[in-house]
Amino acid sequence: QVQLVESGGGLVQAGGSLRLSCAASGRTFSRYTMAWFRQAPGKEREFVAAIIWIAGSTFYSDSVKGRFTISRDNAKNTVYLQMSSLNAEDTAVYYCAGQPGALISTARSTYSDWGQGTQVTVSS
Repeated sequence: QVQLVESGGGLVQAGGSLRLSCAASGRTFSRYTMAWFRQAPGKEREFVAAIIWIAGSTFYSDSVKGRFTISRDNAKNTVYLQMSSLNAEDTAVYYCAGQPGALISTARSTYSDWGQGTQVTVSS
């Protein structure tokens, strides 16, 4: 099990960029698949991006593909989400999630560990 703490959220203008970080504690982080989800007001939590520990393979939702980049630094036990060309529809609480193994999944139930979330607000 790992503990996850997100940071980097805030208010940004439409078209701007923001980088989220998720710091993990736990010795097995390097063997975790990590993901970002988000939840907008009144909506269900949705998958954004994931990265597995083997070869760093990544996967994105169609809504963020080409605009967001997920990456990880196993030496720092940190996963990042670089967001660019932000628009109002990206406004949400962003959650970091992790699960042991090398399975890329968009399902919330796949992930065993979650952070508390960080708010991202995009002003138009």
